[in-house]
Amino acid sequence: MSETAAVQMTGIAKRFGPVQALRGADFALAPGEVHALLGENGAGKSTLMQVLFGLLIPDAGTVEVSGRPLPSGSPRAAMAAGIGMVHQHFSLVPAMTVAENVALGRSGLRFDGRAAAETVRRVGTATGLDIDPSVVAGDLPAGQRQRLEIVKALAREVRVLVLDEPTAALTPREAGDLMAALRRLAAGGLAVVLITHKLRDVAAIADRVTVLRRGSVALSAPARGLDRAAMLQAMIGEAASASHVPDELLVEAAVGDIAAPRATTAAPARGQVDSLALDVRELSVNRPGRPTPVRVASLAVRPGEVVGIAAVEGNGQRELMRAIAGLLPSEGARLVGGDGTVGFVPEDRQHEGLVLEFSVSDNLALGGSHGFWLDRGALASTATAVIEAFRIQAQGPGQPVEALSGGNQQKVVLARELARKPALLVAENPTRGLDIRSAAEVQERLRGAAHEDGVGVLYYSTDLDEVLAVSDRVAVMVNGQWREVTDAAPSRELVGSLMLEGAT
Repeated sequence: MSETAAVQMTGIAKRFGPVQALRGADFALAPGEVHALLGENGAGKSTLMQVLFGLLIPDAGTVEVSGRPLPSGSPRAAMAAGIGMVHQHFSLVPAMTVAENVALGRSGLRFDGRAAAETVRRVGTATGLDIDPSVVAGDLPAGQRQRLEIVKALAREVRVLVLDEPTAALTPREAGDLMAALRRLAAGGLAVVLITHKLRDVAAIADRVTVLRRGSVALSAPARGLDRAAMLQAMIGEAASASHVPDELLVEAAVGDIAAPRATTAAPARGQVDSLALDVRELSVNRPGRPTPVRVASLAVRPGEVVGIAAVEGNGQRELMRAIAGLLPSEGARLVGGDGTVGFVPEDRQHEGLVLEFSVSDNLALGGSHGFWLDRGALASTATAVIEAFRIQAQGPGQPVEALSGGNQQKVVLARELARKPALLVAENPTRGLDIRSAAEVQERLRGAAHEDGVGVLYYSTDLDEVLAVSDRVAVMVNGQWREVTDAAPSRELVGSLMLEGAT
């Protein structure tokens, strides 16, 4: 790339102890370009961009911005050079207004509310990312919080904007609005880096694609004419031929698209719990002094059925699932089929699903009935069989679970819950933070538990495409209320619009 490149990174290497995160990676970004950065978890995407933003000091390599060397390890120098970064997890102060969040970190001893509000309005008018400067950030839905994060960066008059998984928590309409805004910004000369797992995002917006695999550049090419199979091959290396996951599931997880939505089944009639995995009638969850998160929800799940929940964050879906799993107090009727056993896969596997210091064997035994004495030999034997059956990449049953990758940790949680032979499995955002291969394996296990073993599965994901791909039937949670989607083959646009109608 010429000396007028917005960013030129050459030979970037970075090691964390025994792990070589980057291996001489090159990355070039042109002004006015949207550049998609792809790769599995651990491929080095975020590490490379953290080097650019000054959060990490590389072991080797150089970084130039607009033809000038950029000092290593200085976010201040990166911001002064016109680089802004929007991280995957929001960094807003919920109790502050939009204007106050935008003003955070600015120089000066006093907060000028009028000037901050004018900055928000000016950036909104120029980019189409309009947002009310007086609204409290904590009251914003996910799409508006994502918009605020971008406005914060643009308020610093950046020339390079790095976005880490910006569509992960957005509805289709919100994601489309964001992509349109980014295209307008690029047309005005802004250089954009889009870190994503979604090939849908690449197809929608990218001018160029770089794929990292195990710290090295596996592919760098113009997006035009680059097919999905080539990108997927570059991302996972051995590809589906060496994977235990069927090709179509890997593609489905990577594309984030539903070429042919599966036909949804009608909701079952309630009233006969012996023929249902779950029968809920007029369930509500109350929080004293706060808005009611779940308002008289009634629903049912058949054995062998995956029922997906689509919802904008904060509309009661988490409280509903945890009440059904018996983790939150609720009012109304909650009847579970079989012997009443409910398995629960929490979103935060490390803090709620596992004891990280414990071994794989001990984590698999959590919650089980073992009497007064633990038979360590039997536990180890059972764990060895589970490791093989679930293809958990571990050194053995005695390895601490904290040493496993996120995907393998999630397999431990899933294996333990399925070993309980539940009538119902509640899966709360089970692929959160997983790469394409691991996400596809988890999805395959959950569908297998339903369709092969007859478990009723209640499934929620912040990713609408994932909900549509995995589920046999879809419902929407809006403002604490359960709404069945009755269309035989619901489109993502239809479900997305239902999610936004009256959403909090």
